[in-house]
Amino acid sequence: MEVFDRWRTWDDARADLAENHPALDADRIGRAARAAVRWHGDQTRPTGAPYLEHLLEALEVLVRGVGETDPDILAAVLLHDVVEDTPATIGDVEDEFGPHVAELVDWVTKPPAGGTGRQAKRAAKSAYLRRLRDAPREAVRVKLADRVSNVQTLDRMPPDFQRRYYAETLTYIVPLTADEPWFASWYASWRERYAHLL
Repeated sequence: MEVFDRWRTWDDARADLAENHPALDADRIGRAARAAVRWHGDQTRPTGAPYLEHLLEALEVLVRGVGETDPDILAAVLLHDVVEDTPATIGDVEDEFGPHVAELVDWVTKPPAGGTGRQAKRAAKSAYLRRLRDAPREAVRVKLADRVSNVQTLDRMPPDFQRRYYAETLTYIVPLTADEPWFASWYASWRERYAHLL
């Protein structure tokens, strides 16, 4: 199971893209990275790391792992959390990056819970994850890359979260890899590594 965390800053990503992936539209990817930084601001991950690290890990999964070259998918993976976690709207994303990127971001944005409390939040999340079965392939790739970043260090989270997130990933995310050989292989290795959580 390859771990993705080589790109910690946009400068790291840009240097690797220029050296190893010169055909990619680094200007467009950079514009998306800068927009993500602007919208996410000082947000951090649960580990305390800058939020951009998660976004760059997901980008790295698509570029280095999958070999993705579509500039809209690569922009969307950098922007996949802006509507869910910042004041940015789908309209803002569309204004800056066009309707296709906005559509991809919309597909992977979890809607707000219909009620209050933990059960309402979990029900809304389950409904959102089930809906991904109907998502376009490009949006599925964004979600799969997002989850690779999130689960590759699952052992750093509290034990109850680990078990819940592992089960959720097996139930909703792993089935999305059926037509994605690289993701299917990566998640199979990940599943074995964390099998003790069942």
